[in-house]
Amino acid sequence: MNEILNWAKQIQALAQNGLTYGKDKYDLQRYEELRTLAVEMMSTASGVKDHSVLRELFANETGYQTPKVDVRGVVFNSDNEILLVRELEDSKWSLPGGWADIGVSVKEMAAKEVEEESGYIVEPFKVLAVFDKKHHPHPPSPYHVYKIFIQCRSIQKAHEGDQIETDKIGFFNLENLPVLSEERVTESQLKILFNHATNPMRQTDFD
Repeated sequence: MNEILNWAKQIQALAQNGLTYGKDKYDLQRYEELRTLAVEMMSTASGVKDHSVLRELFANETGYQTPKVDVRGVVFNSDNEILLVRELEDSKWSLPGGWADIGVSVKEMAAKEVEEESGYIVEPFKVLAVFDKKHHPHPPSPYHVYKIFIQCRSIQKAHEGDQIETDKIGFFNLENLPVLSEERVTESQLKILFNHATNPMRQTDFD
């Protein structure tokens, strides 16, 4: 099924790009039909039968389609434990972060997300990894996503976090990880990040 999801995403991107740059009315009609086919494929692969929901999530953009960008802040304490936050959406744990905002740099985004979700003011200083979500054991997603992991130096604990998207924070080592929100981060990715913490000269990992 993951293969069908990948094909659906590629067809949707081609259709959207065709709708953006196409001029001939018959070509535009075919691109719209391709987009509908991509939604049907996504429905078959995901089990979501409501095509209007899928179209809103998966095929609602205009312009040239590019991958979405997910930015995660990586903070280690003096005991080499990693900062995680508990997501209200599924009561599972993840690195602080989320979709990149328009007009906000990757560095600014990492600092913003860490402070909002954990209350820690941090200084981002190193890109640890840039991963293509489809190459990692995440649950199926309607989006093609690049995940950027930014190591941050903790400056101070300013407040308890806004508790809009997360409700708890904690520092964990690799041996006592809580249940992870695998839509957002996987254990194999955390292992790579821990390796960066113990080997600061390690080069940036990327797919």
